[in-house]
Amino acid sequence: MKLLLAAALFATVALAQSPTTVLHVINVKWKAEATPEQIKAAVDAAHQLPAKFPGIKRVWTKNIKYQGQEGYKQAIVMEFESEAALKKYADSPAQKWWYEIYMPIREESHTHDITN
Repeated sequence: MKLLLAAALFATVALAQSPTTVLHVINVKWKAEATPEQIKAAVDAAHQLPAKFPGIKRVWTKNIKYQGQEGYKQAIVMEFESEAALKKYADSPAQKWWYEIYMPIREESHTHDITN
């Protein structure tokens, strides 16, 4: 009985501590003609998104090790407060602002949205 109670308590605590944030992972293949300055501008702009959209908590862009598909050189990760925040970001002024910088130099990308 004690073991069952301990397991139930552990499960309750684990669920309560699970993050509700959503990681939005973007794997990017830049256009061949994209310059290093344009890529840096797009990456730097991604870091400005939390100030432009309160639902974004953090942005990561420093790739320590990247094993993407052929031609893919960059991963950009945005942490959203919730699934609802991610949905509100779509077509928001902040996304449109970033897309003005990012989309002209993006060949293609794949995204993954991950949460607990």
